[in-house]
Amino acid sequence: MTCEPLYTGKCLCGAVHVEVYGKERWVGHCHCPSCQKATSAGFATYAGFAAEHVRFSGDTPKIFKSSASVKRSFCGTCGSSIAFEGEAWPDEIHLHVALFENASEFKPEGHAYVRTRMPWVHLDDGLITFETFPRNAR
Repeated sequence: MTCEPLYTGKCLCGAVHVEVYGKERWVGHCHCPSCQKATSAGFATYAGFAAEHVRFSGDTPKIFKSSASVKRSFCGTCGSSIAFEGEAWPDEIHLHVALFENASEFKPEGHAYVRTRMPWVHLDDGLITFETFPRNAR
C-alpha cells in the first residue's frame, strides 16, 4: 500500500470521507432493481476495490442489509449512497464512483444486469453488456 491515497472522496455533506490506496479492479454500471432502488436512479456506477485498500474517516457509514448476502453503506447525515458489499465478492468493496474527487477519471467497462434496465436508458456507449452479472467479473 502506498503512503498517499490514490483516490479520495466524500459524501454530499462531507461527513463520510473515503481514501483508496490501490487501483480499481474494474468500473461498471449496474442496472439491477436493487441498485436502482438504492440510488433512486436508472443505474449505479461502481468501482471495485480490494477491501483492504479502502479507509473511511469522519462519520462511519451506516449499513443496510438489502438482502441476506448484501450490505449497502450510506451517510447517516445526508443519505448519500457510499458502497456495496456482497458475499459473491468477499474481498471487495464497490464504491459509488461519484463519491470521488476525480470521478471523471474512472472509465466504465460495461453494463451489468441490462435485462432490467429502464426502457429510457439507451446503451449506445459501445460498452460490453451482460444480461445479469458477469461470471468472470475480473
